[in-house]
Amino acid sequence: MNNRGTAMDNIAFFIIAGIAFLAACMGSLAMAKGHTKIDLVACRKILAVLIVLCVTAATLWQTCMTLARDKTQAGPSIWSVPSEFESTSNHPGTVRPLGYRTHAYSSDGREVQKTAYVYLPFKYDQHKSYDILYLMHGTGDSASYWLKKHPENVHMVDQLIDHRIIKPMIIVTPSFYVQNDAKDHLDTLTYSFAKELRRDLMPAVESRYSTYAKKIDDQGFRASRNHRAFAGLSRGAVTTYHSAIEQNLDYYSWFGTFSGSRTSAHEFKTTACAYPFSTYPIHYLYASSGSFDFALAGQLNDYRNLLKVDNRLEPGKNTRFDVFPMRYHSSGNWHLALYNFLQCIFHN
Repeated sequence: MNNRGTAMDNIAFFIIAGIAFLAACMGSLAMAKGHTKIDLVACRKILAVLIVLCVTAATLWQTCMTLARDKTQAGPSIWSVPSEFESTSNHPGTVRPLGYRTHAYSSDGREVQKTAYVYLPFKYDQHKSYDILYLMHGTGDSASYWLKKHPENVHMVDQLIDHRIIKPMIIVTPSFYVQNDAKDHLDTLTYSFAKELRRDLMPAVESRYSTYAKKIDDQGFRASRNHRAFAGLSRGAVTTYHSAIEQNLDYYSWFGTFSGSRTSAHEFKTTACAYPFSTYPIHYLYASSGSFDFALAGQLNDYRNLLKVDNRLEPGKNTRFDVFPMRYHSSGNWHLALYNFLQCIFHN
């Protein structure tokens, strides 16, 4: 919506569909006027078929145009991930489990053992520094969602790196769940995960794998925040706001929220916009949802409120909201969101 290419795609589609619809109506009326005894029921059926065919043709045309445009270079897409980024790469990255100790911060603070998954790019080199993305799942899923349950996401990342669309990066997929804590109040986990992220997960990951953090402490994480991103889908998007932006903005600079956003304008203003977080820039906030997604209305409202209270966010410059036509609350929606998001982050 705040992206020029996305807006033009939407406008072009509806103009074509509208012209096709009017043409079908005019053809039907002309047919009816020329044959006064024509069967009206048959006429309506013909009109319905013509409308379906025209709208389908318009959709296929626009999809082909989008894919054709993306053949030469990647770019924003509201329809689908271009096919050349969907196949298995000849230079695949690796996905490894990482066990770490944390605590039940939403309840009794007891120590627990958890597992996250880590994507390492092809020919990962411990002597190089890598940008890092922490990527969260949604309600009812687990740390394995993005990289194990849906390997198409791994193939896409591999291909984007192969095509030099994005730089090689590390991707970490944790979970906000802590054993059986807060089963009836899951939103509390979207807040308490901030402590796990800051105190346990980040030190475990970035002490083992090579990022831009030169020291595994506050100073090191703050100094490297421009090389760190956090994103999530559905309740993972809620976690992005509640745990990453509101409580860890000094460690992160790039954010993605897919099909979810539950932060009120007041809540955001009194946390991420308050000192000392007010001194940290937000390099990019990417938001997206499907046109049939039940989260769309609330997410739009939250996004507009954020723009009102935070002058660091400037549509068209460091934030945008994409709406994907005919997509709902589903993995295909979030796969496309990740494709777009990856192209927004880690730019100098």
